[in-house]
Amino acid sequence: MLKPHQSRYWLNAESKDPGEFRQQVVAVCECYQAAPARLKGEGIHTVCVDEKTGIQALERTAPTRPMRPGQVEKREFEYTRHGTQTLIGNFEVATGRVIAPTVQETRDESDFARHIGQTIATDPEAGWIFVADNLTTHCSATLALLVAGLCGVPAESLGTKGKSGVLRSVATRKAFLMDTSHRVRFVYVPKHTSWLNQVEIWFSILERQALARASDATYEARVERIVRFIRHWNRTARPFRWTFKGYPLHR
Repeated sequence: MLKPHQSRYWLNAESKDPGEFRQQVVAVCECYQAAPARLKGEGIHTVCVDEKTGIQALERTAPTRPMRPGQVEKREFEYTRHGTQTLIGNFEVATGRVIAPTVQETRDESDFARHIGQTIATDPEAGWIFVADNLTTHCSATLALLVAGLCGVPAESLGTKGKSGVLRSVATRKAFLMDTSHRVRFVYVPKHTSWLNQVEIWFSILERQALARASDATYEARVERIVRFIRHWNRTARPFRWTFKGYPLHR
């Protein structure tokens, strides 16, 4: 039945090079499929990482009225704002656990690189594969220098940002971070395909189950709500059942 009063946003994710786009999608899906065997056999963690920004600590000015027979729940329209957080989340593909989260006010390239370093520190000798989108902070010079140090690559061999070598541009840094010979490396989803990143699925669960109807009197209370939900999630965590294997490269 047609419903002309309803609509939703939609974004065409196809790139200028459909073949390259499909190869990237397949590469991400293959990474997910290989994650359990990599963790069990080689101790390599496959982690989807991204930021959930603009999490507002809102306190409703009046209590929520619960639902009753024939009446929906009623939430107070007015609120007091107690600041905004960014959650940098890690969803481990093979286990379904959310590991080493960062909740803070900022999310610049130093914040992201620090978060990656703290995540790796939970198992410092293991291999790590991070699935991320194409935000510039996810392929920054700071991140490239961090990965170089962890993989035994001399910093002086990386060149100069904006001028030469690995650090010269986003493209050169991304190629370095994707190097499959590195113990720590990145896999990037194609542009406009956030649905390919499994942590985005988990973010939507967090929003629906813990944040959407919450009322928190302080910034710290909202942070604690997020941390508490992560602890609860991890007690019964299961990996997502990822059945999509990517678009066929040939018809």
